[in-house]
Amino acid sequence: MTELHPDLRENVRLLGELLGQSIRRSPGQDCFELIEEIRAAAKSDRLQEDDSGQRLVSLLGKLGDDELLPVTRAFNQFLNLANLAEQYHGIRRKRGHQSDLVVESLGDVFARLKAGGVSPAELHQKVADLRLEFVLTAHPTEVARRTLIMKYDEMSHCLGQLDHDDLLPAEREEIVGRLFRLITEAWHTDEIRHERPTAVDEAKWGFAVIEHSLWHALPQFLRSLDASLMDATGNGLPMQVSPIRIASWMGGDRDGNPNVTHDVTRQVFLLGRWMAADLFLRDIKMLRAELSMWQASDELKGVVGDAREPYREVLGGLRERLIKTRDWAEACINDEPADATGILFENEDLTAPLELCYRSLVACGLDSIADGPLLDTIRRAHTFGLPLIRLDIRQEASRHAEAVAEMVSYLGLGDYLSWSEEQRQAFLVEELQGRRPLVPRSWEPSDNVREVLATCEVVAGQTPQALGSYVISMASKPSDVLNVILLLREAGMRHPMRVVPLFETLDDLRGAPESMEALYQVDWYRQYTQGRQEVMIGYSDSSKDAGQLMAAWAQYQAQEKLTEVASQYGVHLTLFHGRGGTVGRGGGPANRAILSQPPGSVNGSFRITEQGEMIRFKFGLPELAVQSLTLYTTAVVEATLAPPRQPEPGWRETMDWLTERSLKSYREVVREHPDFVPYFRQVTPEQALGKLALGSRPARRKATGGVESLRAIPWIFAWTQMRLMLPSWLGSDVALEEAAQEKKLPQLREMMRGWPFFRTYIDMLEMVVAKADFRIASYYEKTLLDDPQLKELGADLRSRLQQCIQRLLELKQQSELLEAEPVFAHSMRVRNPYTDPLHYLQAELLRRSRQGEEQGEVSELVERALKVTMAGISAGMRNTG
Repeated sequence: MTELHPDLRENVRLLGELLGQSIRRSPGQDCFELIEEIRAAAKSDRLQEDDSGQRLVSLLGKLGDDELLPVTRAFNQFLNLANLAEQYHGIRRKRGHQSDLVVESLGDVFARLKAGGVSPAELHQKVADLRLEFVLTAHPTEVARRTLIMKYDEMSHCLGQLDHDDLLPAEREEIVGRLFRLITEAWHTDEIRHERPTAVDEAKWGFAVIEHSLWHALPQFLRSLDASLMDATGNGLPMQVSPIRIASWMGGDRDGNPNVTHDVTRQVFLLGRWMAADLFLRDIKMLRAELSMWQASDELKGVVGDAREPYREVLGGLRERLIKTRDWAEACINDEPADATGILFENEDLTAPLELCYRSLVACGLDSIADGPLLDTIRRAHTFGLPLIRLDIRQEASRHAEAVAEMVSYLGLGDYLSWSEEQRQAFLVEELQGRRPLVPRSWEPSDNVREVLATCEVVAGQTPQALGSYVISMASKPSDVLNVILLLREAGMRHPMRVVPLFETLDDLRGAPESMEALYQVDWYRQYTQGRQEVMIGYSDSSKDAGQLMAAWAQYQAQEKLTEVASQYGVHLTLFHGRGGTVGRGGGPANRAILSQPPGSVNGSFRITEQGEMIRFKFGLPELAVQSLTLYTTAVVEATLAPPRQPEPGWRETMDWLTERSLKSYREVVREHPDFVPYFRQVTPEQALGKLALGSRPARRKATGGVESLRAIPWIFAWTQMRLMLPSWLGSDVALEEAAQEKKLPQLREMMRGWPFFRTYIDMLEMVVAKADFRIASYYEKTLLDDPQLKELGADLRSRLQQCIQRLLELKQQSELLEAEPVFAHSMRVRNPYTDPLHYLQAELLRRSRQGEEQGEVSELVERALKVTMAGISAGMRNTG
């Protein structure tokens, strides 16, 4: 059995001890012994043959209301500290330490590609042309408060200091003392948000990730890429190249979120410019201190004359303009009079003086100085620029159709919404080819339409560098795209913005290639795109709609066909992957996911969403961010230059056979079983999720409705909390069972060996069912269900999960789950004594909360403790939704 790495085990022990001391010293909270007794009971219950959990249940059942909160908080806090220790362990630099989470270096991957026949020239070209864009989303899955996240980051810094071998005893004592203070501060800080963050608050959180991590990580990563490329090809990374880009949905994603208005989007654009000006001012201050040389090129002298310190002169002018830019943005944010004279607005205003200094230093033979912090700032300027991030806009297709329909109706041209798709396309293309404005000034649109048009006006006022993509959710036809282009043009857009259809449901994914082909057939549209198209593939909603196995296959086929169609029309396609953090929403190890995409679909460009707690786990610390950037870049380069081979025709037929069965069995339960929705509502904390102030977005697209109206995040969140993990395996159980009965397992093993897509799917299925827990799921049922029919459904679902696990083990020829992932398996075992009490408490708290609601007497302590259990279980599972 694999144990935790000794260094990791030591850090977990230290953090746990310090937390225990904090709890012991808390005035009026003498519960340390009780917490220890509960932890010991959880451990011993896990060792019992009967899996009953009786000792733990008995202890927890005796807790009074006043004991609930400190107990739940203690276990929640320990799980957060364990996550912190694991996160730090992955990036630690201790001498002789070999992390369990090894990321293959850029140099190793480049060498392997060259050994496989890729020429140095081709490798250099592909890396220089690379477009890898991370889109930070405001999906509400980050449970931890920003206040606590900042304390955890400081704790990581302390763990790093403790790794020095030359510490004196007094120095070590001082660092441990600092750790103790931070843990005590965290223990005495409310871990639950009581007010939902606004959309602007979410955007500020995204900017903080850039300020504290990506701002430092990006130049460090690009230096490494430059050096590895030089070693592999003899040429480094061109200075102006920005292979990594950062975009955001925070403040731009209005799909089903009425809190994101045009004014919010305007504020976020301005906040980005304020933050960028502030960050670049810090860089310029540092550069002015460094660049004190007097030698300069004739080009630079031509700008500054006979200044004794020419570089400081140039940078001084840039500093003044950055201060003006920051003051202007602040005044605009506060709706005060704003002076735009002399501000930096176009990105070239920032890059030109920096590159002038660089060229001059090189011309004077001072390359080593030029390639220092100045080059880092130039690379930041090309990556982040004056807008800081590229803001995506996302809106639902019907909102744009409604806006065009009102225009058409006002002009007396007919009922647009009743027109056929052909009529709509003909009208839109004719209007787009013409030059006259469609909307008269006297027109008074409805409130809904006014908001859509106001958003388009805000977007039209931005520079191209400030804009990401305009994403259309629930897109299904060409007119959905043309509607947006027309509305942007009417708002005064002067340059073509990427307009991106998002294909989400099973039907939309199947219809996506035909829809895009119809667009490519329009000559005007092909000219508009300038030969480049982006299409977004939705993972979350397709999985909720069709089950994980069917959705994965539909996504794969859609990408294949979309790539093929784009190629036929000479269009370079970038696929935008709307993956969630969890397997049930398309998540999983990033490099394996990228390398399992259809051959040809990753063609030097890749766009992906990063959300909630996954942003923190991947980019929360500069060292982590460098690792993540390396992981993604190597995978995208490898998938571009050495894509997997095409699957065998027989494998495709088998996938069709499997998914036909999985789709049918998934929908029979989720859509057709009369007891399913009542079971879901009663046995999971889905209804209580709304009490957690996670994000600015409502949990439902509509206030009423069943599972279909529920967003994918709370859908996954609810099943994860009670450990049935249903969205990730339901449907696959029947497919694997019938495959075994039909003697197809040998062929499935062959598919696993030769087809990365199928191998990745099976590995992800194993990882998620390993997180399931029959004892805990049945305890929720026992505590929360009275109806015998609902209990019968629960028993059936657990039986199906058990069968799924057995068939999975048979397929992989293993005796237990996660045999090939011993570190992950051991991490789960270490967490169980801390997550188990939270699960049992949550079931009991849900019962008390519902009872209180029926009687009109909801206990505030019960409600708060319930929220803490949800946060703690999320920490223990390392994900929410």
